Amino acid sequence: MISASNVTLAYGKRVLFKDVNIKFIPGNCYGLIGANGAGKSTFLKILSREIEADKGEISAGKGRIAVLKQDQFAFDEETVFNTVIMGHKKLYKVMAEREAIYAKPEFSEEDGIRSAELEADFAEMNGYEVESEAAVLLNGLGIPEEMRGKLMKELEGGDKVRVLLAQALFGNPDVLLLDEPTNHLDLKSISWLEEFLYRFQNTVIVVSHDRHFLNQVCTHIADIDFSRIQVYVGNYDFWYQASQLHLKQRQDDNRKTTDKANELKEFIQRFSSNASKAKQATSRKKLLEKLTIEDMPTSSRKYPYVVFKPERACGDIILEVKGLSKAIDGVQVIKDLDLVVRKGDKIAFVGGNTLAKTTLFQILEGEMEPDAGSFRWGITITHAYFPKENGDYFKNDLNLIEWLGQYAPPAEGESFARGFLGRMLFSGEEATKKTSVLSGGERVRCMLSKVMLAAANVLILDEPTNHLDLESITALNNGLISYSEVILFSSHDHQFVSTVANRIIEITPSGFIDRIMNFDDYLEDAEVTTTREALCNGHAELSL
Repeated sequence: MISASNVTLAYGKRVLFKDVNIKFIPGNCYGLIGANGAGKSTFLKILSREIEADKGEISAGKGRIAVLKQDQFAFDEETVFNTVIMGHKKLYKVMAEREAIYAKPEFSEEDGIRSAELEADFAEMNGYEVESEAAVLLNGLGIPEEMRGKLMKELEGGDKVRVLLAQALFGNPDVLLLDEPTNHLDLKSISWLEEFLYRFQNTVIVVSHDRHFLNQVCTHIADIDFSRIQVYVGNYDFWYQASQLHLKQRQDDNRKTTDKANELKEFIQRFSSNASKAKQATSRKKLLEKLTIEDMPTSSRKYPYVVFKPERACGDIILEVKGLSKAIDGVQVIKDLDLVVRKGDKIAFVGGNTLAKTTLFQILEGEMEPDAGSFRWGITITHAYFPKENGDYFKNDLNLIEWLGQYAPPAEGESFARGFLGRMLFSGEEATKKTSVLSGGERVRCMLSKVMLAAANVLILDEPTNHLDLESITALNNGLISYSEVILFSSHDHQFVSTVANRIIEITPSGFIDRIMNFDDYLEDAEVTTTREALCNGHAELSL
């Protein structure tokens, strides 16, 4: 168990936590949620004692706390295997000393005594199982055997993150603290991690923007808001329903109390000078004094206004693709793609090759030429593009009002831009921020604003949920569900794909699988599995 007692932390006048008291019980998985800037990662650092709170105590007894490290370069000179084992510092220290003794050319009596002590410690910590345990973790997270002897500095960034996650999971820690563990994981690895955490019997506290992941693994939700942490029993969907119901009840109670107060005030005002009604007026004054309107504190949780309104509906011909092929740096990423997009299609492109999806979108947007094949947009079609990499859109030194003005209707001025930015959570002075200082999430909200202003009847969206908080993802998700026209998109967010898409196109190493069905049905479809195996025969196993 790990607990916080009267924890308070403030940065200047900004209070993140005030007198937080909370216990995290073994056998439970807690999803730590809150708006961007609410202090989720900071609270994990307080629990791990990486930083100290202004006031209060953290108690974890003698239990071992494992943390998903964020520094990808901290273990660059270590092998992948050693990096995983270093998740259990005490065990790794025993291993290193044990190996050093056995490597000596001459073995003294002292060495013999010490090696016996080390062997006992090694066995007690299940040291003889480290290789198999590390292999299981790395395999589950998509790190093949041939990479395990490499130095960490030889790995790509995404693979480093997977190794660091294996490090955190290694050795059955008493408390497991995970900050965005699904970043850089494909759906197959996420599914493996969900199963691992489901079977994990100690305490887990996880921060994630992946709602499906939180629903699958969490037994409790710890919600950071109003400078405190409130624990709810159940997964993310249960928390959302319960918190919305609780908020609505408080608002309804306040409205009823306000209406009653106004009714009493009106009676008192009308009859206080009327002798025959004076007694009743006095009685109502006493009732009015007893009424309490609950103070509703301002939540840090804010939802942007994401609504896509096409200027016109799509015609009969939307998009036709014939024999499209493209190689990047000599590697074939798209081969002989035939595709007809129909009215009402909301197509999710899935598959482990993210480059293939991005390349296809860039070709359709006209940013890249195919090596072979052709495509044709219908004459009624206007398409708006959300790229995965958006840095080129923010290289100028404009403020947000000026930046948005580039994409707004010509007749609209500053007041329109301010109003639009306000709905996207850039209110007041934030609307005059320079684009050069925007965070990743702020850039994404700007790009979504650009797409909304296009009023297009086809949306092309490449990983649009990256960098967004749960509130913004929910707003975008709902906006796309309500959108009446055509969407072509990619995303690693399971719930996002399963609630938006009505057609799935999977890109495999040797071809394409195209099915008109939702994502959850697609994953369970036996025919799809058979087709995928046939397409991937002779290739590395596909990761969705």
